[in-house]
Amino acid sequence: MATARIIKDDQLLRKDRYKRAGSSPPPSSPFGPHTPFVFVLTLVDDARHTLTRELRNLGSTVDVDLRDRISTIHSNAAALDNQSKQLRNKTNQLAKTTKQWGGMADSARGKLKEVGDIQNWAEMMEHDLLLIEETLRIVHEEDYYDHQSSGTATL
Repeated sequence: MATARIIKDDQLLRKDRYKRAGSSPPPSSPFGPHTPFVFVLTLVDDARHTLTRELRNLGSTVDVDLRDRISTIHSNAAALDNQSKQLRNKTNQLAKTTKQWGGMADSARGKLKEVGDIQNWAEMMEHDLLLIEETLRIVHEEDYYDHQSSGTATL
């Protein structure tokens, strides 16, 4: 009963609005007091079926768009997985190359150290030979002066 009262109040409000606007009201509702109940139920069922069909159509439209997005996401995920594997492989190769270069650098450093050691050894040998040469020169000069002062000079 409350629903019937709300419908009647709504119809009166609409008629009042049309009167104030200066236009004629739309035709009255097809549901009059003598409309058969079965007819009303048929109209309600038809409206329900139409609404359900439209909602399904709307859902399928949204569904198609979402399916497209989901397939794009899946294909991008596969591409990202592939790129991730490639990056992992390249990183491992780079690590191996870096390790090899580190070994080469250590080897070169060791060889440079050996060269430095050899240079140091050669400088020490040169210094020692210069000392021996100077010592022999001094000894030889002393022998020369000793023999010259004694009268026998042999070189």
